[in-house]
Amino acid sequence: MNNNQQTLSRILEIVNKGKSGVIIIPPNSTVDAVAASTSLYLGLTKMGKNVSLACSQKPTTDLTAGDKFQNIIGSGGDSLMISFPYTDGSIDKVDYNIQGESFNLVVTPRPGFQKLNPSQVNYSYTGGVVDFIIVVDAPTLNSLGEIYTGNQNQFTGRDIINIDRHLTNAYFGTVNLVNKTISSISELILSVLQSLKIEIDRDVATNLYAGVASATNNFTSYSTNADTFENIATLLRMGAVKKTFKKPAPVMPRVIPPTPRPIKPNFAPSVESQPVTPIEDVEKEKNPQDWLKPKIFKGGGLI
Repeated sequence: MNNNQQTLSRILEIVNKGKSGVIIIPPNSTVDAVAASTSLYLGLTKMGKNVSLACSQKPTTDLTAGDKFQNIIGSGGDSLMISFPYTDGSIDKVDYNIQGESFNLVVTPRPGFQKLNPSQVNYSYTGGVVDFIIVVDAPTLNSLGEIYTGNQNQFTGRDIINIDRHLTNAYFGTVNLVNKTISSISELILSVLQSLKIEIDRDVATNLYAGVASATNNFTSYSTNADTFENIATLLRMGAVKKTFKKPAPVMPRVIPPTPRPIKPNFAPSVESQPVTPIEDVEKEKNPQDWLKPKIFKGGGLI
């Protein structure tokens, strides 16, 4: 049995032993990481495990089970959690009242904001203790963000399954399934599901296909190899619907133009001012000082 098979066997042992668990991905995760984690969630749910999906920042995705992400750790507790989309400042107050045998929770929107859409309300139980934690596509626990830094006590004494392909992975798990040469994290999850002998249905296969397609830029990246295409062929045989995702365009930093400075007029070089000579003085310079004196003629000559 090689190291990879030993690792998969250890994962099988931890999952079979535990009743509840949580699958965590980092904030701002890739489509590949979201696809891999949701596929694993769907697979473990089929096994009868009480699992949840967690992320410090809920991803926006149309993948199956993508709406199951929470920003807390815990599943299967006794506390009913009601969650719905929220915009900062949109809620004016939350109140409750009891009418007969009914408990009514009243959420009042702030004036100017839309009222709550009942179809977007989700219900789940929280506060439960998890037996195992599966971290997907994270090089370190700190990269999980607030969901780790704010709940470090919940990671203590738990079996942590670390599934990743980052070159910088810190091997922080109780068991580490780290493959730094594989094309996508979704392919690693495929191997996990197969080792757990979980039936991969159309939804799981479609999610995994989308993850591989995204990670390999629609199978054109340098990391794409023969194993990639073999895994894709497996997923297509299992009913995967071809979904491709373009990489999001990079967000260019906003360039703030410099504050315009006042433009000085481009005058000709200044010339030192010279005293203006009155016309009368000019004329005097041109002519002798006695120019205005009466002329006296004497002996045929002008004196």
